[in-house]
Formats: sequence, structure tokens, C-alpha cells
Amino acid sequence: MKQQIPFTRDLVLIGGGHTHALVLRSWGMNPLPGVRLTVINPGPTAPYSGMLPGFVAGHYTRDELDIDLVKLARFAGARLINGRAVTMDPAAKTITVPNRPPVAYDVAAIDVGITSEMPRLPGFAHHGIPAKPLGTFATRWDAFRATAKQPKVAVIGGGVAGAELAMAMAHALRDRTPEVSLIDRGRVLDGFNPPARSRLMAALSELGVTCVEDADVIEVVAHGVCLADGRTIASEFTTGAAGARPHDWIADIGLDLHDGFLTVGPTLQTSDPDVFAVGDCAHLSHDPRPKAGVFAVREAPYLYDNLRARLSDRPLRAFRPQKDYLKLISLGGKTALAEKLGTARRGKLLWRWKDRIDRTFMTQFDDLPQMETDLPLRTATGVAEALGNAPLCGGCGAKVGRNALRSALGQLPATTRTDVTTLPGDDAALLTVGGQRQVLTTDHLSAVTDDPVIMARIATVHALGDIWAMGAAPQAATLTLILPRMTADLQARTVAEITSTVAESLGDAGAALVGGHTTMGDSLTIGLSITGLCDTNPITLAGAKPGDALILTKPLGSGTIMAAEMRRLARGADVMACLKAMQHPQGDAAAALQAAHAMTDVTGFGLAGHLAGMCTASGVGAVVRLKDVPLMQGALDLAKHGVRSSLYPDNRQIEGVFAPDTARAALMFDPQTGGGLLAAVPPDVATHLRPTDGFHRIGEITDTTGVTFA
Repeated sequence: MKQQIPFTRDLVLIGGGHTHALVLRSWGMNPLPGVRLTVINPGPTAPYSGMLPGFVAGHYTRDELDIDLVKLARFAGARLINGRAVTMDPAAKTITVPNRPPVAYDVAAIDVGITSEMPRLPGFAHHGIPAKPLGTFATRWDAFRATAKQPKVAVIGGGVAGAELAMAMAHALRDRTPEVSLIDRGRVLDGFNPPARSRLMAALSELGVTCVEDADVIEVVAHGVCLADGRTIASEFTTGAAGARPHDWIADIGLDLHDGFLTVGPTLQTSDPDVFAVGDCAHLSHDPRPKAGVFAVREAPYLYDNLRARLSDRPLRAFRPQKDYLKLISLGGKTALAEKLGTARRGKLLWRWKDRIDRTFMTQFDDLPQMETDLPLRTATGVAEALGNAPLCGGCGAKVGRNALRSALGQLPATTRTDVTTLPGDDAALLTVGGQRQVLTTDHLSAVTDDPVIMARIATVHALGDIWAMGAAPQAATLTLILPRMTADLQARTVAEITSTVAESLGDAGAALVGGHTTMGDSLTIGLSITGLCDTNPITLAGAKPGDALILTKPLGSGTIMAAEMRRLARGADVMACLKAMQHPQGDAAAALQAAHAMTDVTGFGLAGHLAGMCTASGVGAVVRLKDVPLMQGALDLAKHGVRSSLYPDNRQIEGVFAPDTARAALMFDPQTGGGLLAAVPPDVATHLRPTDGFHRIGEITDTTGVTFA
């Protein structure tokens, strides 16, 4: 996340298709200095279409099907925006993604594929599942395959994609006497020459697939597909693989189209030279070709070179697709058909060949090279030890150790002001102004994500945590912002994104953003100083009583997951779930915990450190049941593999805390960013707080000393 060369241009890749995935890999190997790279995709992964029939048949797992864009973006130094582009304004050079400010660009590329949705077919939107986009289809098929008893399946569209799906489904369900129908308005597989079609039709027949030809579909209903001749083809899972078409929003952005697809020339530029398009969403006007993944793969090096050329004012090169290509078609089981230049062959060896090609393609996204810069040959004593063997974490994982700050603050003279009361802890105070109680707190975070909008939400929720933990109502805030080095134009874009997001998040909490201060540095840091109002004395760390129930409002694990993400060890889905949890505000939870005797937010010192602070301030002890502490998905597995945050060693040294040496126990010392509230509440109050509402009873306050995790 640190960079020395100023950002001067914004490059935005819309979609995580095959071409863009390969461009990201190339960019990680050789980026263009000065370019801020952004990827927009609706989800943390992008399915590889070549392995979809094998996934449907059961030959591949979902993880094997998906390209992990979170890991790939980390390798490329790109920020990944988890969202779907819904429109684009080439004149203003902005892209609209719901629930965030517009994304600005200097150069953009579109690789969003096609859709098999059938909006004009009655009932399909409610009862059908389009084969594309692949991600949604794969999830729905996984669920159906796991639960179907006597499955009935229908595939609308008798081209090669529909036939592959039908054969894969028949193979996957073969032990449950499936009824699989392949429906086409003309002849099934009509586009193939006789030798290839004959072999494919034989494969369909061997798997028991019923071909319904010359059939006009008029409606899709819950129990089947209705035809114009009065027949209903029974189906519990109806998918569409016919009439693949471009996404609707592409037609509304004002660029030249061919049958709804973006028209591009030899350089892969659209009618706007700053907008490129590749893959199935593009039409090669200079040399038209069918929609096939092989062309998307071949376009990747040309797109990579031409994006760099456009961003650095250099000549672009022309893409010339080959005239014909080898088609390898899965036949349900581990056999395949190969067709090229009118010749067709079928066999198990061909499937093994296809499997090897597909796995080789996917392996390049799993086995990404390490691109770290080595230390100079000569450094001062202690440099290697101080750096450690892992990158410095962001968020609360980058905090200075607990004892360093406490020691420094402990040496300060006590205030003589009667209107200022220092509260237990190190980052909050109570002010009395004209009889009104006002609490003041401050916090800042180094970035855990390069997406400034997500980071702004996390930083705001994190800073509000102290206000909520004191039982106060958020009032006003000022913003402190450190940006990476960038030009004035990019500064304006980034500051606007962050300030509007912070203001919105504060507004949702009932507070106002009233000002701020900005500087430039090595990396993004966002800080907030916030005031809140109290009708009564604030809830503090002191006040917990023996017998109180300990309530935790968020799962643990953000420090471990984000440490793993920096090393490309975490699953993209787990990272996205973690970022979502960090953005979740705690205002409603705080309101439900107003009867707490003591409360704090769980942040940099982990559950163990913050609970120890509560117990010390209250003169009590605590017992925590490890099995009852909620954990983020993926955190425990990473902890078992030895992943720890930068702050973990310091947190593990906190005195008075006793815990076993296990992976689950290690997460009790994990620094949390945007963590939940930890409250000591009377037992009768705890009985009304349910885990389904986010309130987890993890232990009790005792009349002893120290904190024990068991």
C-alpha cells in the first residue's frame, strides 16, 4: 500500500473476465509507475468458463473454478471495488457503482462478459437460472445438486454451451435417475459439421439427455417449461444457454455498438479512445469472431500493452485473431470431443488434454511470484529483526504496543481543569460545558484496503466505537487525512470520495463532519476526532461487577485475516466478509447495552487486552469460554496455519491473562479494526440479548483477579 512515485493517472478495469485477470497478472509483474489501478467486479472471485462444465459434472470444486480477484488485485497493486458497474459516462469519465461515489478514470477497459438472461421470456426471471453470469449459476447449481432427490432439469438452448451443460448435469445426477431435457427452437447443435454433430448427439444419447427440437418456449413455470404446442417439459432446475446477449447498461453509455456489443478496432479501443473493451462484450469490427474464451485469452497481452501505451502517450499495436481455433468440448464424464477444420475426435485422452490446459491456465493465478524488494546489503544492527518476516499490518494491527502509549501518557501531569475528566483508558475524556456532558475521543487507521470508500467507512465506524462504548450519542467530528503522493486531480477525486463517505457514515450515526486537515505521505491514513453527548455519566471501563455476563457484539479475526490478505494467503470471500464486518456500525448494539456496568470497544489490543483493561479498572477478574467467542469465517483456519498480525506478539505479553497455546486462543489476542463492543451487563439483562441479534455471551466477571480463557 506504500508507494513513492506519485499517482498521475487512474486506470479502471470493469469486470474480472479472463482478459482482465491476465492483465492484472502482467501488471503485477511489470506495473506502469504513476498509474493507480482499480478493478470493479461484483464479488471477490471470477469463474473460469472453461471449467464450468467440469464443475457442473462434479470434476472440479467451486474453489478450483474461481479466480481469486482479491489475491490477484493484491499482487497487481490494485484496489478492488466489490460492486457491479451499472452505467458509465465517457464525457465525465466516471463509472457508477451503487452505494458509493462515482469512480473516476482517465483510461478504462470493459470485460464484463455476456448474460444468458431472457427478460422477454415470461417466467424466466422468477423460475429460470441464466448460465451466465457464471457465478450466480454455479452457486444455484451447487445447491440444487446437493439436495435434489429425483431431479428434473431443462436447458433452453441447444448450442454447444447448452449441450455441454446438459451432459454435465446428466453425469452429475446419474445415480438419481435424472430427467435432463435440451430444448432448441431448431435442431440441437445445428452449427456443427456432420462428423462433430454425430459424435456429440451420440454422447447426449448415451447420458440419457432428451433433445426437444423445433420447440418454441412460451413460458417458464415453477414445475417446467411450457411450449407453444401445448407440451410442458418437466423441470425443477431450468437454465438458459441460448441467445447470450450484452448487459443492458452497455447500450446506454453512448459508444458505438454492433448488435448491442461494444464495437472495437484492432487496438481494442471503442469509439472513445480512452475506453477499451475485450472478451464476449466486444465486437471485433476489423475481424469479427464468434464468442469464445480463446479470443479473450489471446487479447490479454495486446490489451496490457495498449493500456500502458495509452497511459504513457505511446503507439498502440493491433490485435489480429486467428482464423480458426481448436474446440475442446466436455462430454459429461471425463471424455471430450476435439474439433478443428472440420475434423472431430472423441476420447478420454482429449479430456485429460483439456483438463491440463484448464488447470495450467488457473495455476498461473494461484502460483503468483513474490515481488518483494530485498534489503540493502548493509543496514544498521536490528533492522532485519524490526522488520520481521512479514509485512507490517494495516488498521489496528499497525498500532504501537499497549505499554509504550500507557507509559508515555502516565508521565503526563494531571490536569487542573475542573471541566476535564480523564476517563479510564488512553483515548477518551469527559468534558463538562455549561452543565452538558460531552465525551471526546480520537482515532486513526492506516489503510487495510486500497479502496478509499471502504477504508473511510471502516475508519469512521472504528472511531465511533469509543463514543458508542461510552453510551454517548455521536455529535461532531473532524477528519485527518494522509494521502499517498498523487497529482492535484487525483487528490481532488480521492478527497471527495473519502469526505462524502465519512460524512454519510457520520450522518447515519447522528453526527456531523465539520472540518478536517489533509497532508500527503507514503500511504493512506484516515483519522477522526469525535465528540458525543451524554445525558448521564458515560459508561467506562470501571464498574464491572462479579456475576456480570460478558457480551461481545462482533466476531474476532480481522487482524489475522488482513495479515493473511497482505501475504496473499486469505480466500477472497473471507476477506470481503471481513471488510463487511468491519464496516458494520454499532449504534443499535450500544443502545441495547445502555444498562451495562462497564463497556469498551474491542480494537488494537484484542479481546484479551481490552478485557484485561476492564478488569483492572474495575478491580475484578473474568472467565471466558473459548467455544462461545464468535470468529470470522476463515480466521481459525489461518490461525492454525500460523498467521498472526504484527501486533500479536505484544498483545500476547499482556500481564494477568491466561490462555492455552492453541489457534483459537491466539485469536483472543488478535488486534481488531472496527471491532465490536464488549460489555459487562447484569445477568437478568443478558437473558434478553440473543446471539441471532449479534449479542454473544462469552463469559462472566469474577471476584478474583486476572482473565482466564478456557
